[in-house]
Amino acid sequence: MHDLKGKSVLITGASTGIGAAAARAFGSYGANVAIHYNASKEAAEAVAQEVRALGVNAITVGADVRDTKAIDAAVAQVAAEFGKLDVLINNAGSLVKREPLESVTDELFDEVLHINARSVVAFTRAALPALRQNGGGSIINVTSVAARNGGGPGALLYAASKGFVSTITKGMAKELMPDKIRVNGVAPGVIQTPFQDRFTSPEQLDAFRKTIPMGFIGEPDDCSGAFLYLASETMSRYVTGQIIDVNGGQLMP
Repeated sequence: MHDLKGKSVLITGASTGIGAAAARAFGSYGANVAIHYNASKEAAEAVAQEVRALGVNAITVGADVRDTKAIDAAVAQVAAEFGKLDVLINNAGSLVKREPLESVTDELFDEVLHINARSVVAFTRAALPALRQNGGGSIINVTSVAARNGGGPGALLYAASKGFVSTITKGMAKELMPDKIRVNGVAPGVIQTPFQDRFTSPEQLDAFRKTIPMGFIGEPDDCSGAFLYLASETMSRYVTGQIIDVNGGQLMP
């Protein structure tokens, strides 16, 4: 994947977990990386320092993914700093909290959908001018195994919002292909990240593990290969509108 060298990559929600692992992976292949964060500025800067140590440029950009103006400003900052944008990875997301349907409020619905679904639209819309000016590129949306199986206990809003992400990925692929912008998705299964630490008890995590044929919980680095592959024109130039599942065999669609 030598063609990733010198590429400019923006990864949303990259201060920890899957996004942070992807940032380090792209840096190791010579790409310049913009690490987006919301509240975790110190963690984002720590990741950026790790990426810079690989001999590439890395910057941090802050934006609340519920704030469209903040998103527009963050993407503009990346394009100005790097002079171009080749790859956008829409990774930011949150379950917010586990809640059964009967106690779901309108406020929780809006929160989950804004963070997981509307942010993908907002970041992509903001990035389009830079991608088009660059003659094309790659957009990778992070969905979830939950989009296919409805999610775990109290996660139905999260699962539904990720279903939106999976579906819009295919629509975006069709709409943006004339601009030479490929759009694909990565659907992680159960990955050991701060997301699980916050929303999943050890007992729930062990129950999930027992449903995985490989027999173990994935690590953030296990997802990085899929991002690198989809970002590389050399490796995946004939791939668009696809979802790559990274779940240890938990679900085989």
